[in-house]
Amino acid sequence: MTDKRTVSVLGTGIMGAAMARNLVRAGHTVRAWNRTRAKAEPLAADGAHVADTPAEAVEGADVVLTMLYDGQAALDVMREAAPALRSGAAWVQSTTAGIESVGEMAAFAREHDLIFFDAPVLGTRQPAEAGQLLVLAAGPGEHRAAATPVFDAVGTRTVWTGEDGAAGTATRLKLVANSWVIAATAAVGEVLALAQALGVDPQKFFDAIGGGPLDMGYLHAKAQLILDDRLTPPQFAVTTAAKDARLIVRAGEENGVRLDVAAAGAERLERAAAQGHGDEDMAAAYFASFDTTDRPAT
Repeated sequence: MTDKRTVSVLGTGIMGAAMARNLVRAGHTVRAWNRTRAKAEPLAADGAHVADTPAEAVEGADVVLTMLYDGQAALDVMREAAPALRSGAAWVQSTTAGIESVGEMAAFAREHDLIFFDAPVLGTRQPAEAGQLLVLAAGPGEHRAAATPVFDAVGTRTVWTGEDGAAGTATRLKLVANSWVIAATAAVGEVLALAQALGVDPQKFFDAIGGGPLDMGYLHAKAQLILDDRLTPPQFAVTTAAKDARLIVRAGEENGVRLDVAAAGAERLERAAAQGHGDEDMAAAYFASFDTTDRPAT
């Protein structure tokens, strides 16, 4: 088998569009679809074929990559594509989904003779555009050669978590990682909000912890987005982060763990979205600290 694939990318939002471009750059034939066609249209200039329907997009595809809002959306779109799916094709499912959804998608793959890979990614807009995502993947070892060229085009490293995509081991790891990201982002916003309320220059806080064990690059990156009012375009949108936070809380509940920080993070993100910040970077959860829809001075 050649290393070049015909890849269908279903879902061309922030992450999907970047992944599609990197697949084209790597020499793969890319067929792209998005529910709102205007979001997929720019990919035509990069060399991708923009399809009108999921079924058209998957025609002749060796690999179908889904990067949609959640597991239900991915399953719904694959059902639309079902008449044109090629038996034996690989389904690379990169949407951040709930654990139960992974099982449902794997069942669909079995019914349609698809090779299923549970393959969410870690990274936001910039690493996605640079082809520097971390791919978390689970799938049958004997068929990994089908998906590896796709992973290599969109990421710098692939971490294999198991042989059975249906077990959702990659998604489980993704939810654990995102729980840390959401908690850290909430902490950044609260630090800046408290500093403002107490009349403390945030730079004094940064200087105080600089170079020590409490310091980290993520703090500075997210804080600077808030301080410079550079929340659009988002690296990872508030509404998407809120969805992921709820998936994390549910996963904890279903496995006997109470996740108070994740639950609070979901509430903060949802409050920020209600204030009009849903399409901004998740750092905009900062605004949930204030009982106003206006932007407080930072």
